[in-house]
Amino acid sequence: MIGVSDSLRFATNLLERFSACDLPILIEGETGTGKELAARAVHYASSRKDMPFVPVNCGAIPDSLIENEIFGHRKGAFTDAKEDQPGLIALAEGGTLFLDEIDGLSSKGQILLLRFLQDREYRKVGSANVLTADIRFVAATNVDLQKMADAGAFRADLLFRLKILHVVLPPLRQRAEDIRILAEHFLAICSERFKKPRKTFHPDVVTRLRTHCWPGNVRELENMIYRAFLVTDAPEIGLHDIADILDFHPVGGEPIGPECPGSFHGAKSRAIAQFEYKYLSGLMERAGGNVTAAAKLAGTERRYLGKLLKKHHIASTSSRA
Repeated sequence: MIGVSDSLRFATNLLERFSACDLPILIEGETGTGKELAARAVHYASSRKDMPFVPVNCGAIPDSLIENEIFGHRKGAFTDAKEDQPGLIALAEGGTLFLDEIDGLSSKGQILLLRFLQDREYRKVGSANVLTADIRFVAATNVDLQKMADAGAFRADLLFRLKILHVVLPPLRQRAEDIRILAEHFLAICSERFKKPRKTFHPDVVTRLRTHCWPGNVRELENMIYRAFLVTDAPEIGLHDIADILDFHPVGGEPIGPECPGSFHGAKSRAIAQFEYKYLSGLMERAGGNVTAAAKLAGTERRYLGKLLKKHHIASTSSRA
């Protein structure tokens, strides 16, 4: 994790300290702030560094497969189970299981994970044998899990077990002094990856980079540098080379605030968020608080709708929703 800003140093110091123990860690931060990078840093700085690091996107696991994905299955457990298959827990044995987008874990998945965290015991699907596992959990999210728990969209008891150790990664807009360091780092990577001579930035480019609000954070900066490097023939990247890549507002002064009020992207994001919240609130009212019924009314998948409801902290009123 590259940078010299106080906010980043504070976070990395916590990560370094937490790597020395085996308690679960919850890493919070906006999209693109480097949550998986932080999780890997914890793993490879710990005594488990020679064991597996297994990342999983919780929002990508179908609810019908969640138990099988986490615990694995025995041969013959179901029609297509032609051989034993290990789950994520077995694959991470002795190492670290990284639960990315933990906010996207279904209610069933939350219950299964909570039970395992309580005693570290589990059963494969189709098996009566109780197994134990020695793994460390690191979870990450780009939403406020406490607000989700308060709204009934995330289990509070699971949050308490995951949030024993807690780190918040700062957004790039709060790390203005790191932007040039990161940009030059990505330029060097581009030169090596694409086998081309190194390039530099015109001083005005660095000034403009510091005034952008970076809604996509470090990942957005990295992607911008890659594009600018490839589309620029000259040895120096100028303002005209990035004009069609980023919409800069304002064009001068200090980095703007968290909501990026002066930018097109900020205004667009707020408008979309307001529309989504109003639409979803009305939809859930029409569906009587039932997520399945609401998904049918909206013509979308229940799981996708559930993620949107969690995003806006809109809780269902039905326990069977």
